[in-house]
Amino acid sequence: GTRINMHFGNTLIPGILNDSTTAQAFIKMLPLTVHESRYSHDFCGSMDVHLPFDKKDERYGWLNGDIAIGTNVPWFTILFADEKISEQYGNLVNIGVIDCDLSAVSQLQGSYDVLIELAK
Repeated sequence: GTRINMHFGNTLIPGILNDSTTAQAFIKMLPLTVHESRYSHDFCGSMDVHLPFDKKDERYGWLNGDIAIGTNVPWFTILFADEKISEQYGNLVNIGVIDCDLSAVSQLQGSYDVLIELAK
């Protein structure tokens, strides 16, 4: 996979992106800043750009720690909770995972302009 760093203010959240069509398109956009807000199970923000995806990669639900893109609305989301009830949420393409303890994300509060860049 491709290693990235996501900067939530002074907190660095590392991630690993997969080789999907969507992840590869996302990588070409980096570095990118997305305004992300905390919700009950994720940090989420709109990118204003619809990324390509393979229909076979679109799904309902997630695993805690997933990084995903919305296909109907171009959300960039980092999912940290509610995996067990996630099948009610659809139109997601997994593009990777965070590469640290989930508490590093789940303890953050509020909104951030998150800088996403390739890890050096």
